[in-house]
Amino acid sequence: MKALFISAATTLATTLAFAPAFVLAQAAPASAPAKAKPALGVNKKLAPSAQKAVEEVTPIDDDPDVTVTDADLEIAKKVYVGDIPCELGAKVKITPLKREGLFSVVTGKYRFAMHPVESRTGAIRLEDGKRGAMWLQLGNKSMLMSQKIGQRLADECQSPEQITYAEKLKANPQPSILDSLPGPQSTNTLKQPGG
Repeated sequence: MKALFISAATTLATTLAFAPAFVLAQAAPASAPAKAKPALGVNKKLAPSAQKAVEEVTPIDDDPDVTVTDADLEIAKKVYVGDIPCELGAKVKITPLKREGLFSVVTGKYRFAMHPVESRTGAIRLEDGKRGAMWLQLGNKSMLMSQKIGQRLADECQSPEQITYAEKLKANPQPSILDSLPGPQSTNTLKQPGG
């Protein structure tokens, strides 16, 4: 009987000695913690080629925030379209979009959906407010500027019409506002004191 008691006591002592280890083994995680899955609709960083592919198939002329007025449509009629060569071998391609008054402006890796904006100076101005870009078309040249990165993306761009206009300006330069106006000269001259 004494042997049975010693055997039961040994079993009980062994069980109690290892009990904390059994409890910890059950409570510990099986392996490395599982990574949380991103929520649906959250964009992961895409490779540049994938970003370009997505951008090319995404319609950019369906922006409901852009309202094109009749005055804007009149400005849009004056925008030069096509491939426009620029300085340093750059090129800007301007094409009308399906929605009247909107234009796709592309140069290098940049692509914008632009709409006309009235200008106090009379220059033709297209803007993409979302991407922070502006196309400025003057009589003799155009330029594409990024307000987000604070630099010109393309400069000294000239369509065939602008080249013709620039040549006319060279042949018949406009008077500068700093030049004196031609006309009758004043006969009143300032007199020197005491003279």
